[in-house]
Amino acid sequence: MSKEFNVPPVVFPSGGNPGPAAAQRRLPTAPFQPPRPANPSIPFMSFDVGSAAATTSFPAPQFSGNTIGIGSNFDDELPLLEELGINTKQIWNKTLSILNPFRVNPNLHEDADLSGPFLFLMGFGLFQLLAGKIHFGIILGWVIVASLFLYVVFNMLAGRQGNLDLYRCLSLIGYCMLPLVILSAFSLFVPQGGVVIFGMAAAFVLWSTRVCTRLLVELASCGDEHRGLIAADQLLAGYLNTCL
Repeated sequence: MSKEFNVPPVVFPSGGNPGPAAAQRRLPTAPFQPPRPANPSIPFMSFDVGSAAATTSFPAPQFSGNTIGIGSNFDDELPLLEELGINTKQIWNKTLSILNPFRVNPNLHEDADLSGPFLFLMGFGLFQLLAGKIHFGIILGWVIVASLFLYVVFNMLAGRQGNLDLYRCLSLIGYCMLPLVILSAFSLFVPQGGVVIFGMAAAFVLWSTRVCTRLLVELASCGDEHRGLIAADQLLAGYLNTCL
């Protein structure tokens, strides 16, 4: 049994012209315009999308060709290592002076630095690591303790004439670790516990002690009077490092 439903007819306006109600609904609304300020010196920005570009009282930015990073001369800039205070040529010259224990040039070590000693200590720890020993902290700690001991005792004995600072102590003792770095490299290929390795260790420790004593005697005031103290300090530091 079917039921019939009465559907009202849909009437469209003839001729494609909508009625007055539809035309009223399709009228575009005016864009939002905020009230203009009473003070004319304050810049006003229009929010009318269809209007022209907004004008303000601020001048347009002007870019010149000679700005930072544009058109600059990179040839006048220093290398990155020199800007960080790392002089590779100076480190190399100091290293060469340490390699010859009989002709040490103290003038090269007047300008103290810690870049070269840091490289030597890291190299010493790296060779120890290749031998299966992790001694980075021990090496750094013994060098700092030796420098502190030498700085305190030397200035106490020298009195007012002592001009040895801690920075110079760290620099000189760090550079004098170069013979021990070479010893740690050779010890990778020499059997441990033999007469050969003990003889090499004694020779390299004496090498390091002689160089450090010569440099500190020449650079520090009253250094010649305390030559034995400097030699004992470096001899003890070298002996402890060779026991690793």
